[in-house]
Amino acid sequence: MEISILGAGSWSTAIASLLAENHKVLMYARNKDDVDYINKNHKNRKYLKDFDLSKNIRATNNLEELFKNRFIVNGIPTQSIRSVIKQFKPFVNEKNVFINLSKGLELDTHKRISEIFYDEISSDISFAVLSGPSHAEEVVKQMPTAVVAASNDMDLSKEIQKIFNSDWFRVYSSTDVIGVELGGAIKNTLAFGIGMLDGLGYGDNTKAAVITRGISEMSKLLVTYDANPNTINGLAGVGDLIVTSTSLNSRNYRTGLLIGQGFKMEDAIKEINMVVEGIPTTKALYQLSTQNDLDLPITLEIYKVLYEGKNPADSVISLMGRSLKSEF
Repeated sequence: MEISILGAGSWSTAIASLLAENHKVLMYARNKDDVDYINKNHKNRKYLKDFDLSKNIRATNNLEELFKNRFIVNGIPTQSIRSVIKQFKPFVNEKNVFINLSKGLELDTHKRISEIFYDEISSDISFAVLSGPSHAEEVVKQMPTAVVAASNDMDLSKEIQKIFNSDWFRVYSSTDVIGVELGGAIKNTLAFGIGMLDGLGYGDNTKAAVITRGISEMSKLLVTYDANPNTINGLAGVGDLIVTSTSLNSRNYRTGLLIGQGFKMEDAIKEINMVVEGIPTTKALYQLSTQNDLDLPITLEIYKVLYEGKNPADSVISLMGRSLKSEF
C-alpha cells in the first residue's frame, strides 16, 4: 500500500520514515527543488537533514497525484490548512481517509482541524487524528514512542492503529476526536509558559505548579466542549504536555525560553526558524475563553506576554497574587 503525506516538515518526514518500514510513501513538498533533492539524495535538505530516508519514500509537488491513494496524512501547519484544502479539494474522492498530524486552533474561527476539514470538504469524510508525546527528532531515531489515534469511527481508529504501529511506535485507539484535538492545542500554549519560567530562572517548584494547574485548565476546556475527561490523563493530554514543556526539542518550549530570557516574540520566532503552532493557538484560546466565560488564568497570562507585551515576571506575580481558592 502507498500512503500520501501532505507536507515535508520535520514531523511529516519522521512519520514518512516510520510508515516506509512497511509501506510506500508519497510525500508532498510545494518546492520543486525540495522534491528533486528528496528523490535524488533520499534526504530532506531542510528538516532532519542528517537522517537518510528510505527508498520507499518518494516526493512530489503534484497535489492531484496524492489523492489516488486511500490514506492522506496531513502535516500542513494549522493556520495554512484551510487554504491548502481549497487547492486540493477538486482531487478528493470518496475513498480518501484523512489522518491529521497538526495541532492547534484556527485563528478567527477558533475551529479544530477536523472542523476545518468538514467545513471545506464535507462532514461525511473519514477523518482521524494522530497525537501524543512524539518529538520528530526521536521518532526518526526509532526511540520507543506511544501516541493515540482518534476517530469518531472506532473501526477506523483501529485500522490506523495497525498501520502506524511498530516494534518501537505504539498506537492506542480512541473515539474522542474533540478531546485529542483540544489537548494537542492547549498543551502548546502551556509549554510556552514553562519555557518562560526556565528563561526567568525559576526552579522545579514553579514548573510543577504551572504544569499541574495547566492540567486543570486543559480539563476545563475539554469539559466545556463535551470531550471525554479521561483524555486529559492520556497521551494526548498529560503525556503531550510533559514532552512539550520539558524538552529543547519542543519549539514551543524553546520559544517561551527565549521570551523569558528577554527576546521579543518576533525575534524569538526568527531564532527558532520553524512554524511555532502555539503562538496563534494562544490567541485563539484566549478569544475562545473570553467568549465562553472560561477561567483559564495561565493561558490568559501567556496571551498577555505574547500579544500585549507584558513582562513574563509580572505574569508570575499576577498568577501568585490571585484570590485564594479550593484546589478542586
